[in-house]
Amino acid sequence: MLAYIIRRILYAIPILIGVNILTFSLFFVVNSPDNMARMHLGMKRVTPEAIENWKIERGYDKPLLYNEETGGAGALTDTIFFEKSARLFVFEFGRSDAGRDIGYDIQQRMWPSLAIAVPTFIIGLLVTITFAMLVAFFRATYVDYWGVILCVVMMSISGLFYIIGGQYLISKVLHLVPISGYDTGVSALKFIILPVIIGVIGGIGAGTRWYRTIFLEEVSKDYVRTARAKGLSELVVLFKHVLKNAMIPILTACVSQIPFLFMGSLLIESFFGIPGLGSYTIDAIQRQDFAIVRSMVFLGSVLYIVGLIMTDISYTLVNPRIRLS
Repeated sequence: MLAYIIRRILYAIPILIGVNILTFSLFFVVNSPDNMARMHLGMKRVTPEAIENWKIERGYDKPLLYNEETGGAGALTDTIFFEKSARLFVFEFGRSDAGRDIGYDIQQRMWPSLAIAVPTFIIGLLVTITFAMLVAFFRATYVDYWGVILCVVMMSISGLFYIIGGQYLISKVLHLVPISGYDTGVSALKFIILPVIIGVIGGIGAGTRWYRTIFLEEVSKDYVRTARAKGLSELVVLFKHVLKNAMIPILTACVSQIPFLFMGSLLIESFFGIPGLGSYTIDAIQRQDFAIVRSMVFLGSVLYIVGLIMTDISYTLVNPRIRLS
């Protein structure tokens, strides 16, 4: 097990380097350091001297990927890419182009994101699995037929509709919760209830169809027919046998959500004014703050790789016959 984890971590290093290079290249294809300086200093009446000083202060005065003026290893290390990206591998995020400590911002903003993402994930998982089990229990009936139609309809509706509709109905018309904003402590509950409800409703359609497919595939297998032949009820067969044997694809779907739990929801946090990592990333993209965008992409990549490793490890817990090698 330990050897497997170490090997996966070593495999992840070139992946993270490639992600960094790709993010770096895409960003600077669209923007140049001079354009970044003009945007932060103001597009009007910006002198070349001010642009150059801004670049020097933030380390954007060097070549992007290769420095021809220096010899040896300095040709690669004395560049914007190396100085801005190498520290990420020890989780030193540095400062944003606006001068803020990115690591401190991440520590502060991760809690509002988790306050919304974790309840949404847990409640949504319970609701979708229960609904999928219900549909599978009544398979080939009108419950199954209309359940699938409802899921398709819910999948077809944009997430913006749920957000705007929820804000209008629950906040503006019924005045049950604030329409946006955030607070700390117990007072935060009134601000996160509506985003959590919308997050759960928005994921019911796709989640139910996914789990329904898994359960129906398991129901058709031989061990289910054997369990029924022994006289077990359909509920016992579904919850004791089918659900247990469907845990591997369920775990795959669950653990893959780990990066999104931490990184937050871009739309929900932006529309509800939640100071989480999702809105932090959106604001950085709008401001063309490359330091924040690069850090968040790197962090998301790390979390995704961690999620994949945890997925493989969790397989051995639900099915001891699986061995990691």
